[in-house]
Amino acid sequence: MNNPLLQDYNTAPFSKIENAHFLPAISKLIEETKAEIDAITSNTEAATFKNTVEAIENTGEKLDRATSIFFNLNSAETNDEIQKIAQEISPMLTEFSNDMLLNEGLFERVKTVYSQKDSLKNLTEEQQMLLEKKYKAFSRNGANLSEEKKTELRKIDTELSKLSLTFGENILAETNKFELHITDEKDLSGLPEGVIEAAAQTAVEKDKTGWIFTLDYPSYVPFLTYADNRELRKKMAIAFGAKGFHNDALDNQQNVIQIAGLRYKRANLLGYKSHAHFVLEERMAETPEKVKSFLNELLEKAKPAAQKEFNELTAFAKELDGVDHLEKWDGAYYSEKLKQKLFNLDDEKLKPYFELKNVINGVFKVAEKLYGLHFEEVQDIDKYHTDVKTYEVKDDEGELVAIFYADFHPRAGKRNGAWMTSYKPQQMKDGKNDRPHISIVCNFTKPTASKPSLLTFNEVTTLFHEFGHALHGMLANTHYPSLSGTSVYWDFVELPSQILENWCYEKETLELFATHYKTGEVIPMEYVEKIKDSATFHEGMATLRQLSFGMLDMAWHGQDPSGIKDVKAFEVAAFEDTQLYPDVKENCMSTSFSHIFQGGYSAGYYSYKWAEVLDADAFALFKQEGIFNKKVADRFKGFVLSQGGTMDPMELYIKFRGQEPDPEALLKRAGLL
Repeated sequence: MNNPLLQDYNTAPFSKIENAHFLPAISKLIEETKAEIDAITSNTEAATFKNTVEAIENTGEKLDRATSIFFNLNSAETNDEIQKIAQEISPMLTEFSNDMLLNEGLFERVKTVYSQKDSLKNLTEEQQMLLEKKYKAFSRNGANLSEEKKTELRKIDTELSKLSLTFGENILAETNKFELHITDEKDLSGLPEGVIEAAAQTAVEKDKTGWIFTLDYPSYVPFLTYADNRELRKKMAIAFGAKGFHNDALDNQQNVIQIAGLRYKRANLLGYKSHAHFVLEERMAETPEKVKSFLNELLEKAKPAAQKEFNELTAFAKELDGVDHLEKWDGAYYSEKLKQKLFNLDDEKLKPYFELKNVINGVFKVAEKLYGLHFEEVQDIDKYHTDVKTYEVKDDEGELVAIFYADFHPRAGKRNGAWMTSYKPQQMKDGKNDRPHISIVCNFTKPTASKPSLLTFNEVTTLFHEFGHALHGMLANTHYPSLSGTSVYWDFVELPSQILENWCYEKETLELFATHYKTGEVIPMEYVEKIKDSATFHEGMATLRQLSFGMLDMAWHGQDPSGIKDVKAFEVAAFEDTQLYPDVKENCMSTSFSHIFQGGYSAGYYSYKWAEVLDADAFALFKQEGIFNKKVADRFKGFVLSQGGTMDPMELYIKFRGQEPDPEALLKRAGLL
C-alpha cells in the first residue's frame, strides 16, 4: 500500500489519506523513531549536548506529524472507524513514550550531560532550557524508578490513555444523540429569526418537518437565551448538563473516578503528594496551595458582587414573569432581558454587524496593524473538509510566516467548543527557519438560505481568543520544536489568546470590520459604547462560574480521590462556596468536563483566571500607549509571542512589561474593586 503518511510532504495530504493508512503508518514510524533512539543510546562516544540532547529533540519528526494529523481529525472530523483506530493507536503511543522515557541507557546519557550543565558555558539560553526540559521529562516520568515500579507506571499510562478517549467519545455520542424536535410554531416564541431558520435547516437535513435544536453551542446557547417556553429551556438545559450521567452505556461516572484515581496513583509512584503537585511543579503557579489561595482571593472579591447580581436578577424575573425561584435554565434568559433593559443592547441587534467573513478580515487587519502579517486565502492546500479555509501568512517583505487553517462550523464528526492546534511546528532545520502550520477550530452558526453566518458578540471574542493562540504558533521563532510556539507553561499559554479579546471592545478595532452585512453601515457609535458599558455586566457571576470550575478541578486532582464513590455528591460539595442556583439532581458537570478529563487542563483550569491577570495588566500598557502602538506590539511579539518556552515565562513577561503583573488590573477591568 502506498501510504501518504510515510512519504515526504509539506502540508498534510488529507485527500490522499484513508483511515486504513493510520495504523500501519504510525506503527512503522514508531519503529523508525525507536531505531533513531537506539542509535543515540548505542553511540560509543561520550555523551554531549549535541549527540544526546539535541539528537533526542530531532527524533520522531514524521511520527509527530502523522499523530497530529490523526488526533486533530479525531477531534474535528471523526467517525466510528477513526474512534476505533484511536483506541488502538493511543496505547501504542503511550507504550512508545514510556519505552523512551524509561530507557535507562538513554537517561544515563542525558543525566551525564545534565550533571555538567554548570560547566557547559557555550550553551545558549535556549539550549540550557532544552537540557533542563529533557532531563525533567525523564526524571518526572519515572526514569529513576525501580523496574517493578516502571512496569506499574506503564500500566497506569496505558489505562489513562484509553479512559480519556472513551470519556470524549461518550460526550460526542451524547451530544449527537439528543435533539429537541419542535412541531408547534408557538414553542418558538422569543427565538430570533436566524435561530429559527437554522433549526428548520437542521430538520430538513434530518428529513423531518418543523424545527430541530441540538446540544451544539450555536443551537443550544440561543435556545437557552431567548426561548420563552420555560419547560423547553428546562428540557434542553437538563439534557446538556446530563451528558455522561445516565447510568447507561455512555455513562462517564466510573471513567471519571478511574481517571482521577490513576492520576493520583501515578503521582504517588513518582514521589508527589497528588496529581496537582506533580502538574504544578512545571507551572507558573508552582503549588496547589498557591492555586487555592489565588482562587480563594478572587472568590472573596467576586462573591459579594455575584450574590448582589443574582439577587437583582431574581427580583427582575419575579417582577417580569412572577418567577419565584431562578433555576439554571433561567439564568441566560433573564440575564439577556435585563441586559436589554439596562443597556438597550442585545445580540440580535449586534449580529448583523458581525458577519463571519468580516470578523475574519477584522482579526486579520488587527494582526497586520500589530505584527505586519498579511493573510491570503489559497485554494491549493489540501483540506480535511470543504468547510475548512486555508491561508498563506506572509510578512511585510512577502516572506512566508505560516500556513493557517480555519474550520468554523459544527457538524456531527466535530466536538463542541473551540481550539487551536498545529499540524507542523516551527523550528530551525538544516540552517533554515522551517515555518509552522497552524489551525483553529470553532463551532459558529452556519449560513442559512437567507443569511450568511452572523456571530454573537461572544462568538466574536471566541474567534479573537483562538486567533490569539494561532498568533502564538505562527510567530514562533525558536530553534527547537519542543520549545516553539505554544509549548509554554500551561498557565502562560492563555495570555496571547486572552489579551487579543481586549481589542474586540475598542472603537478603533470595531470600525475595521463591524459593518452591517446588508447595508455596509459601520456599527453605530452608541452600540460601541454600549458594548463597552456592558462588558462588566454580571462579571461577578461570570467570575464565580469560572472559579467554580477551577475549584472542582483542584478538588479532583489536589487530594487522594480514592474515597470518592459518588461523583455527584463529591461535585456538590466542591461547588458549595460558589453556588448561586439550586442544584439540578439530573445534572453532573464532571461527567462532561472535557477540559480536565480529556483535554490537557487537569489541575490547570485555574490558568484561565491566572492568565486574565497577565492579560489585563499587559493590555493596560497597550491602552496607555495606544492599542496599535508598534513599539508595544514589537515588544509583545519579541518577548512573548516569538519566544515559546525558551525562557521562564515570568522572565519573559517582565522583559515585555518592565514589571511583574499587577492583580489589581484584572479586578479593575472586571469592575470588582
